[in-house]
Amino acid sequence: MSTSFQEKTDGSDTKDELIVQDNESEHDEERATVGASVRDMAARIPEQLSAIGRDISRTIERAISAKDDYMLAVKVSQDAQIKLGQLVQAGVFGTRAEAAAFLIDEGIKTQTALFERVEQKLAEIERLRAELRGLVPEKKD
Repeated sequence: MSTSFQEKTDGSDTKDELIVQDNESEHDEERATVGASVRDMAARIPEQLSAIGRDISRTIERAISAKDDYMLAVKVSQDAQIKLGQLVQAGVFGTRAEAAAFLIDEGIKTQTALFERVEQKLAEIERLRAELRGLVPEKKD
C-alpha cells in the first residue's frame, strides 16, 4: 500500500545543499570584500584625525597670537555654554573664554558685508552730527 506522503530519493536533497553552499560562498566573498573595505577605512582614520588635529591647532595658534587681550563679559545660551565646554573637553581650547574668543573672531570674519554696511552708516551718522553741531553757535567764554 502506498501513501501520498513518501520521501523522494531522487537526489534533490543533495542539489539543494549545493545551492545553499554556493550562496554561502558568494556571501563569504561579499563579506570578505566589505571587510577589507572597512579595514582600509579604519586604517586611514588615525591619519585623518591627526591631520584634522594639526589643522585645528594651527588655526587656534594663529587666532590666539593675533588677538589682543581685551576682557569682555558675554552672556551666552545654555547650548552655547555646552558647545564651548565640549571644545575645552576635547582639548581644542584651554578655556571656554579662549573658545568663545575664537568663535567670535570667526563670526566677525564671516559677516564682513554686515560690518562694512555698519561702518558706512556710522560715518553717515558722524557727518550728520557734525552738521548739526555747526547749526549751534559756539559758546564764548
